[in-house]
Amino acid sequence: MSEGKLWGVGIGPGDPELVTVKAARVIGEADVIAFHSARHGKSISRAVAAPYMREGQIEEHLVYPVTTETIDHPGGYQGAMDEFYEAAAERLAVHLAAGRTVALLAAGDPLFYSSYMHMHKRLADRFEAEVIPGVTSVSAASAALGKPLVEGDEILTILPGTLPQAELTRRLKETDSAAILKLGRTFPPVLRSLEDSGRLAEAHYVERASTTRQRVEAAGDVDPGGVPYFSIAIVPSPSNNPAAQEDTRGEVVVVGLGPGDTAWTTPEVAHELSLATDLVGYGPYVDRVPTRPGQRRHSSDNRVEAERAAMALDLAKNGARVAVVSSGDPGVFAMAAAVLEVAAEEQWCNVPVRILPGMTAANAVASRVGAPLGHDYAVLSLSDRLKPWDVVARRISAVAAADMAFAVYNPASKSRTWQVQAMKDLVLEHRSPETPVIIGRDVAGAEESVRIVTLGELEPSEIDMRTLLIVGSSMTKVVDTGSGRQVFTPRRYP
Repeated sequence: MSEGKLWGVGIGPGDPELVTVKAARVIGEADVIAFHSARHGKSISRAVAAPYMREGQIEEHLVYPVTTETIDHPGGYQGAMDEFYEAAAERLAVHLAAGRTVALLAAGDPLFYSSYMHMHKRLADRFEAEVIPGVTSVSAASAALGKPLVEGDEILTILPGTLPQAELTRRLKETDSAAILKLGRTFPPVLRSLEDSGRLAEAHYVERASTTRQRVEAAGDVDPGGVPYFSIAIVPSPSNNPAAQEDTRGEVVVVGLGPGDTAWTTPEVAHELSLATDLVGYGPYVDRVPTRPGQRRHSSDNRVEAERAAMALDLAKNGARVAVVSSGDPGVFAMAAAVLEVAAEEQWCNVPVRILPGMTAANAVASRVGAPLGHDYAVLSLSDRLKPWDVVARRISAVAAADMAFAVYNPASKSRTWQVQAMKDLVLEHRSPETPVIIGRDVAGAEESVRIVTLGELEPSEIDMRTLLIVGSSMTKVVDTGSGRQVFTPRRYP
């Protein structure tokens, strides 16, 4: 006699009409119908499948020993559940070994937060097994709301409500849209996480989606004491969520994209960019941000910082949610200071301004060669467009005399070709020609190059605006490691 087959049958979120044609056929043909329930014995899965079952089928009712983590079992909650799954799998194995087909019912989808997966792991290597996908509660809740979950390049995060509150808060801040499952007793901390992350006004509550007992409310209006396990909190697409748009208007957020690669843009910055109604910035930086439906983009030349700041503040004053875009970190030779300077004027005094940090170029270049900024260091700009050269020169001499490593931003441009040589001459008055210098160009970009030279070898004609220099101190060392030549400045000083 041949062995039977195990079917993992997804029966959807609760409406029997959302059972797929294939699932209905397999339920009707199976020799054995297996389903789970809590100790009260009422199985939602069996009730959903009942219209497709036939008389004479064997039923295996698998009753969970516990539904909360409070238990006296020697192995605790997990030990009790592992023991239950082992015993349940063996009950089904008896039927499969006898040649019977077993349809194990799974609410939603069998491989999406379902008990079926525990049976599959214990039986699929011994018997033939096939999974029939089902409509998940997330899709059903979205349909109940009548709101898109995600649009375009937006990101959806699925979260169990059993996560620690701080972790829930962090992930809610970082994503565009979210679905939070496993509520019930976890709903109070979930509510606090929604509030702490600033997402409560956007959040909706859906209970028993797709069933005759379906309930939809604003998450903040729900009494935490009456929330069942089969409920879900949804933070839908911000592009289609009026609450998100109302919550985030009338503000300027100055963000740092980091250098080059999108992997160095923080999740916090990416989230703010997704909510912005308007982007303001230097053209090449704005171009790095993915386009979003309805989002307005205001690009300008790199030399009009005050005008750019005024435009952003004026847009926000008139109700827009504005992201002012900088490369690297906005507070390091970028737009944060320019925006705050203009925001201090009386006409903008009521416009909120926030600054979100980004990876700055000095740290990015340093990481490529090791830790040249491992001790005290300074950050200088060679540009004399906003300050006279004599100020720049005094600062170079002071840093060199103090024996600090330093990073050099804006070293040269098409119209500024002599400052690097002037800097080199000033530093050589205090440092050895053997002092290590890192030349980082377009780090994390398509044309990245990073070289280690000495101060004496530094060739000013090779330096352009896309380059950042790091000049070591007298303590900075170049060493050979398993990763090649690397540079570090010791944290200990003799």
